Amino acid sequence: MSASGGTKAIVAALGANLAIAAAKFVAFLFSGSSSMLAESVHSLADSGNQGLLLLGGKKAQREATPQHPFGYGRERYIYAFLVSIVLFSVGGMFALYEGYEKVQHPHEIEAWYWPVGVLVFAIIAEGFSFRTAIKESNETRGSLSWSQFVRRAKAPELPVVLLEDAGALIGLVLALGGVGLALGTGDGVWDGIGTLCIGALLILIALILAVETKSLLLGEAAGTEEVAKIRTAIVDGDTVTSVIHMRTLHLGPEELLVAAKIAVQHDDTAAEVAHAINAAEARVREAVPIARVIYLEPDIYSAAEAAAGPDPAATPGGTGH
Repeated sequence: MSASGGTKAIVAALGANLAIAAAKFVAFLFSGSSSMLAESVHSLADSGNQGLLLLGGKKAQREATPQHPFGYGRERYIYAFLVSIVLFSVGGMFALYEGYEKVQHPHEIEAWYWPVGVLVFAIIAEGFSFRTAIKESNETRGSLSWSQFVRRAKAPELPVVLLEDAGALIGLVLALGGVGLALGTGDGVWDGIGTLCIGALLILIALILAVETKSLLLGEAAGTEEVAKIRTAIVDGDTVTSVIHMRTLHLGPEELLVAAKIAVQHDDTAAEVAHAINAAEARVREAVPIARVIYLEPDIYSAAEAAAGPDPAATPGGTGH
């Protein structure tokens, strides 16, 4: 997986979650807190999610085959989608079930210092992981807001880790609040309510991840800036006079397919057109390095045919940009 895939952030999150999961489970054994049990399962699910992201990044590096001529770049999208399923089923649904049981059958928290101490430790560890994810994301986020970054990022790993870490920190605060209220009031129902809130939070994050990764799986075009760079690179003003119409598709986070119909001079020879296409492909790859699969179809631009065609993008005249 490339650096843009956020490997450092994934490894940091994996290490933090494994340590936190073990600490939370020990705290649950000593205190009987349902919030701690839900949080330990949450951290364990998060650890499995980071493992899935690393596995997806490894599988995506396989070479293209005759059966998969465009390679395996979308493996990263598939494993990111699996993360949302795991987070929903293992983390969210388990927390809702455990919270419901605790509300129905509350009991007093024992050895309160275990859950409180572990939750404070977990907040510090998760904060370190979250800081690493933010630092990694800032290297590629540019001027985008955080919500725009999550929606538009083509590499799924960083948005997944960001949302997981943010959810984990909020969940820890909810767990600490539930435990604190249960201790302060002597009513274990508050521990169950905190657990229910954690479950609802995890399900919400899982749904957001599922929607975003579904869009990537269906196939997204290049960003607006990349499309503009590709159009500019294709046209040389001599042999290639304009881009009639163009389609782009992400084959993976760092692999882009470009298919375009280009306008050439009507009196150019086949050799001149072939040379112009090769030169245009080289310019595109220089301007947008992830544009690795490029198909350019030469045509003669005709304003009359473009105006007469029912679908301008399907006619030789095209939409002449």
